[in-house]
Amino acid sequence: MTLSAAQPFPTEPPGTTPRAIRAALLPEEAADFDRDYRAALRTAAETLSLDELHATLTHWHRVARMTQADPDAHRRMLQRAEERLRTGEEPADAVSADEVKALIRERLGL
Repeated sequence: MTLSAAQPFPTEPPGTTPRAIRAALLPEEAADFDRDYRAALRTAAETLSLDELHATLTHWHRVARMTQADPDAHRRMLQRAEERLRTGEEPADAVSADEVKALIRERLGL
């Protein structure tokens, strides 16, 4: 069975193609995008499923949108995160996963 010209593949919304997403990122994030995108492509080829590829592109599209909204703020956030990872510093307001789960259960009345 072949596709006819009357039934083209759907196109992505503007700004959501891999090329557009990568172009909207900070230069220091491009290698991370490339790594994640290639891994998702490998998974898609192995599993014959586009789920991980779509999830990867959705994640990086969000990052690209945040980056474009305020590139300087995004760069500062990346620098703070890198510093915290390097020094092992925990944010003053950090809470454990168990505390988050307990708060969720409390708010849901469970």
